[in-house]
Amino acid sequence: MKNKIIIAIAFLMTVGQTFAQNRKSKSEKMETTEYYTFKLSDKVTRQKVSFKNRYGITLSGDLYLPKNAGTEKLAALAISGPFGAVKEQSSGLYANQMAERGFAVVAFDPSYTGESGGEPRNIASSDINTEDFSAAVDFLGLQKNVDRNKIGIIGICGFGGFALNAVAVDKRVKAVATTSMYDIPRVNANGYNDKVTIAERTKTLETLSLQRWEDAENGKPKYGAQPNPNKLNGDEPQFIKEYFDYYKTPRGFHSRSINSNGAWANTSAIGLTNMQILAHLKEISPRPMLLIAGENAHSRYMSEDIYNLAAKPKELMIIPNAVHVDLYDKVDVIPFDKLEDFFKKNLK
Repeated sequence: MKNKIIIAIAFLMTVGQTFAQNRKSKSEKMETTEYYTFKLSDKVTRQKVSFKNRYGITLSGDLYLPKNAGTEKLAALAISGPFGAVKEQSSGLYANQMAERGFAVVAFDPSYTGESGGEPRNIASSDINTEDFSAAVDFLGLQKNVDRNKIGIIGICGFGGFALNAVAVDKRVKAVATTSMYDIPRVNANGYNDKVTIAERTKTLETLSLQRWEDAENGKPKYGAQPNPNKLNGDEPQFIKEYFDYYKTPRGFHSRSINSNGAWANTSAIGLTNMQILAHLKEISPRPMLLIAGENAHSRYMSEDIYNLAAKPKELMIIPNAVHVDLYDKVDVIPFDKLEDFFKKNLK
């Protein structure tokens, strides 16, 4: 059970279990062309955009704009996450809501995933996934209808950690908010609630190190098990059932989402484990930080830890009775009014 929890939380790429990347799950019939898991607001426009990060990888995004914007330059937001999701899921829903509230917003697929570029597919990187946010800021700052001095970031789940890391070094960003924040490298290295021992981590890395020779010989990476199974046995931890309810049902399924229909390359875990983020968390200050977490979220402790470590100004908002995935798509639970107030106050 302990290993199941560690793998599910960290989305580790389980060695010894092969998953063909092009395999189609039965759930894929739920998707149609240009499928989104939410309805576009009639007060918002959406257009596909693309931009490159500094590694030359082309990122795919959707730009959401308020229809009644007029000619005034807008404050802007870059949004991504959750880890293993695509822009047609949570990040797009957030972008849609924030555009309704007057912001120009780009929701994007991270490198190596979704419609974004990068080969081989389904690779995660502490550095590159942090850089992806700054590339989105590059893009926003070049738009004629955006005030480049009023740019913020929202990171959801695992991209909450990467968002904080990006803001620590990218001084163009004026404010940052996270929801259901995960520090993915921390969980890869230490497991859920930091319960993985050095001996356990060493054994995992020994196996992954040997996997590199196999990948080099085959000329392609080996992929692990699906982060979320196609069927539950019934004895899974509650948070796994909650992930299933979002990613594997019509509520949030998307065929390009790794969490719905794919698997990570096993060796992605090496870099995530070894290259920790948030070492310079305090350097986000004096720019404000808002951390939002569910009262009953299994990930709540990570937002609380970040709050305790961060310098002021900072705010921790706990949503009563909410679990981790409630902050993915439940518009009556996600505090969008709070997010609007936070960014309108601080993007000026």
